[in-house]
Amino acid sequence: MTSDDPARLPSSRSLETTSALTPDQTDAVLDLLAEAARADGQQAVSEQGRLQLRGGARAGVSHLLLTVGDELVGYGQLEDTDPVEAPAAELVVHPGHRGHGHGRALGSALLAASGKRLRVWAHGGHPAARHLAQVLGLTLFRELRQMRRSLTDLDLPAPVLPEGVTVRAFVPGTDDAAWLAVNSAAFAHHPEQGSLTQVDLDARKAEPWFDPGGFFLAFRGEHLVGFHWTKVHAEEQLGEVYVVGVAPGAQGGGLGKSLTTIGLRHLAAQGMPTAMLYVDADNKAAVSVYERLGFVTYETDLMYRTET
Repeated sequence: MTSDDPARLPSSRSLETTSALTPDQTDAVLDLLAEAARADGQQAVSEQGRLQLRGGARAGVSHLLLTVGDELVGYGQLEDTDPVEAPAAELVVHPGHRGHGHGRALGSALLAASGKRLRVWAHGGHPAARHLAQVLGLTLFRELRQMRRSLTDLDLPAPVLPEGVTVRAFVPGTDDAAWLAVNSAAFAHHPEQGSLTQVDLDARKAEPWFDPGGFFLAFRGEHLVGFHWTKVHAEEQLGEVYVVGVAPGAQGGGLGKSLTTIGLRHLAAQGMPTAMLYVDADNKAAVSVYERLGFVTYETDLMYRTET
């Protein structure tokens, strides 16, 4: 969420809500996001949100396009797919059009569309986003940390897998269903990760960064019990601990730490100088594991929500 302070409102401003973007609209939104990322130093819309720009309509996802004249100056996305949690939103205003109340207009529209039951991400927790959250009557709800560590001096002990567990690379098509099932079980408490579907997996497999050789699966016999999906951000020269999951029945035996180590060694072998990951600040056990692996907090994303 990036925004501005309300000021004089342009009479030519208009707002369109759609369930599916045209190719031209998608390109315009991606251009806006790129301009905002250059100005802010990070993306205002998450990877999942950016993937949902393409591929037509998705159940529960709405796109809000704010224009002045013929120019797209703001974008918002609302995802109402969680059966329990309030709809989640992300929004951004073009850096050259901030200070004119566009962020407040988008935020108010998202509030109205959600029935005033809303969660909003502020990636990086910028002061302008915190101010907008206050203006909209939202309160801080969740803190997501990005942690990093150097891979140039990787000196982690060799991973020791639990007895009877073997690790191999993901095979697209063959392992999809098993991975989705274990991912859902491992992240049943996590509304974003645990709800991934075949469509979401296919979208990621179609991305240029996807590499099955860096997607590690742990099996006990024929049963998938854990995984570590790594990701390489080639332009930024960053390796990512994209997601580590362990099936509920296999947790507590050190498998997660071993899988994390396997992935870090893989990223180091790819020549990545730095590794990053995301973890909820209130997941003390995971934060502790990552700190013991040499990670430190780099920056923080904040989620705000309406009062419940």
